[in-house]
Amino acid sequence: MFSYPNGTHIATLHNLLQRCAKYRLLAQGKACHAQIIHLGYRFNCLTSNILINTYSKCGLVESARKVFDQMPYRTLVSWNTILGTYTQNADADEALSLFVGLHREGSQFNEFTLSSVVCACAAKLAVFECRQLHAFGVKASMDHDVFVGTALLDVYAKSSLINDAFRVFKSMPERTEITWSSMMAGCVQNDLHEEALALFHEARRSELKNDAFIVSSSFSACAALAASIEGKQIHCIVVRAGFGTNQYVSSALVDMYAKCGTINEAYSVFSNVEEKNIVLMTAMISAFAKHARALEVMILFQKLQQEGLNPTDVTYVCVLSACAHMGLVEMGKKYFSMMTQEHNLSPNVLHYACMVDVLARNGLIQEAKNLIDEMPFQATASIWGSLLASCRVYKNVELGEIAAKQLFEIEPSNAGNHVLLSNIYAANKQWEEVASTRKLLRYGVAKKERGKSWIETKNRVHSFMVGERSHPQITEIYSKLEDMLQEMNKIGYRGDVEHDLHDVKESQKKELLKHHSEKLAFTYGLMSLPPKIPIRIMKNLRICGDCHSFMKLASKLTTREIIVRDNNRFHHFRDGTCSCGEFW
Repeated sequence: MFSYPNGTHIATLHNLLQRCAKYRLLAQGKACHAQIIHLGYRFNCLTSNILINTYSKCGLVESARKVFDQMPYRTLVSWNTILGTYTQNADADEALSLFVGLHREGSQFNEFTLSSVVCACAAKLAVFECRQLHAFGVKASMDHDVFVGTALLDVYAKSSLINDAFRVFKSMPERTEITWSSMMAGCVQNDLHEEALALFHEARRSELKNDAFIVSSSFSACAALAASIEGKQIHCIVVRAGFGTNQYVSSALVDMYAKCGTINEAYSVFSNVEEKNIVLMTAMISAFAKHARALEVMILFQKLQQEGLNPTDVTYVCVLSACAHMGLVEMGKKYFSMMTQEHNLSPNVLHYACMVDVLARNGLIQEAKNLIDEMPFQATASIWGSLLASCRVYKNVELGEIAAKQLFEIEPSNAGNHVLLSNIYAANKQWEEVASTRKLLRYGVAKKERGKSWIETKNRVHSFMVGERSHPQITEIYSKLEDMLQEMNKIGYRGDVEHDLHDVKESQKKELLKHHSEKLAFTYGLMSLPPKIPIRIMKNLRICGDCHSFMKLASKLTTREIIVRDNNRFHHFRDGTCSCGEFW
């Protein structure tokens, strides 16, 4: 506690209050407020503004509002201070209500006033209100202000109105680092990864100072595109700029290298950061989990606790995911209990999804279903999808039908669920049900997403669809693939037609399986990359059983490491085996 000197001057109280705001000293702030009332300064405008700010920084919004309401007259600073309070606390309703009150009183407002209200709406994704505020800003000739424009493009981007965000961005005569990073983050959130990288290079050409948030967004874009070469180039820029060991930049780098299939580079970045926070530790745990490195996940999880860091709910999702992918049932149960018992964390729907996956993948399908029934949440498509996939593996028709029924309601346009159910029926020789499912698939609204794979060679990303015809070297690719398949046939490859739903003879099914997108991408990589260089392939769907068998044999036949990232995890194929241990 601090004491007041005799004859306390108002300036001294102001200084003390500002210190209370800076260091969140609530008790001392209240003591200052009491002294202000005692000395008769309670209605002083400057004093009231400082009090509002102090209570706001200390999290007492109601106290800040009470001071504001008691002010006999208010300046623009007063309005902006209380509006800032509601913005910091993401209370869009009160911020809008205050702005309407300010306008009705005929009080003046400025760009800061407008940007504060827009920022409050951004937190709530109140798009309709933001459009009204945007129109208000145009009328008041404030829409080109850098703070107003940045706030507007941020809410549009977060609301998936990316074209509106771009229009605001392009109309701004001035842009700050926050403007650029907000626009780039918006592109990443809306899966416009190439546009995000284009913005990064445009920002560099404009000689904008490198910013941690800007480069983090660029790494996220590289991760989504699996553009490891460009990611390495941006990494060099970051190192030269002097913040290569920044914990948040390093976290984005770890994630980028991991998603590009280069887990060793991810660990190298992680190791070079001396002081590691929970965000960086979690990023590395997540990276190991995606690459089926369960032992490293557990070691790192134990190490972060030894260093006095508390795991977050995200950390636990990563650890439980690793247990699911490696079939570690008892360890998964242990960590699930540890969340509540040791770290006082309440499991959310993602943790339950991981545990359902842990149980179902190991054949404990009824136990997984019981856990779904006991959950305090509504089961998601991911949870039912995990159960359905495991029912296919273990040929459980009864629970498979239950999971499929739920999925048909949650995501009626996803044909993959119909495919899995049909496979369950086929595995149990229920041919009438197979025919019925095929009919629904053929004439219903469900659509099967086309498989797409891509590979990066010579700083360029090449993409392939099933039965690709447009690639300039496609004839050579098909010829090379055919030669390889003939060699594979000699060592036992026969083509896994179990999951093909086409109503044709087995020989025709094998022909259809030949040209899956990942096989084409692999063949192109084999033709284009130097010997002994790993071939890294990314796919938008789960790798099928036939392609999984193909990659195992291809890694043995070519003595190349093959790394496939599907929509679920990484598969490292070496010398005829896969890192997933057949859990995928």
